[in-house]
Amino acid sequence: MKLGWTRAAFVLASIVGGISAAQADRIKNPTAVFSGLDKITGRIVSFEVKVDETVQFGALQMTPRVCFTKPPTETPDTTSFVEVEEPGAEGEGKKVFSGWLFAASPGLHGIQHPVYDIWLVDCKGGTEVIAEPKEVVEPPPPIEQDAARTPPAAPRSGGIMAPAEGAQRAPAPPAVQSAPLQQPARRLQTREAPLVNTDR
Repeated sequence: MKLGWTRAAFVLASIVGGISAAQADRIKNPTAVFSGLDKITGRIVSFEVKVDETVQFGALQMTPRVCFTKPPTETPDTTSFVEVEEPGAEGEGKKVFSGWLFAASPGLHGIQHPVYDIWLVDCKGGTEVIAEPKEVVEPPPPIEQDAARTPPAAPRSGGIMAPAEGAQRAPAPPAVQSAPLQQPARRLQTREAPLVNTDR
């Protein structure tokens, strides 16, 4: 029972944490910082890219579209939306990746390629705070009283309620005919059964 309450509390905390993170403000940054690994040479390179600027890392062309961080008073969360293409032999680019990179988990959210790996390290240079819209809980609409509702009927003498004006009377129940008296149920004669030895 105690374990069940612990799981319920964890789930509730996760939901509340997710809601607060979704509603938190964020800072828009002009520059994203990445690290890249060349799997053939084993060399790791760190590089900075401006938003909407295209850089080439090995055979990949990468363009960050946005780069967000959280204000210092909130839980760190650095994200960037990135598009990566690989030029083909005829000059046509083949899209390799298009999505969000998260600096907190580069192993799970990074660009994985047979030859190159790229992950987000940081965003910097931003001062513009983008306020996320807060969810407003609207109160339920007031319950409107039905003006056409019929008032309660005034009681007659003797405590019997009189029907309201315009109300239809309920149909009278059908007359109940008295059923003829039936013979009492026949009582079965019970006799004791002889004991049978089953241990043979």
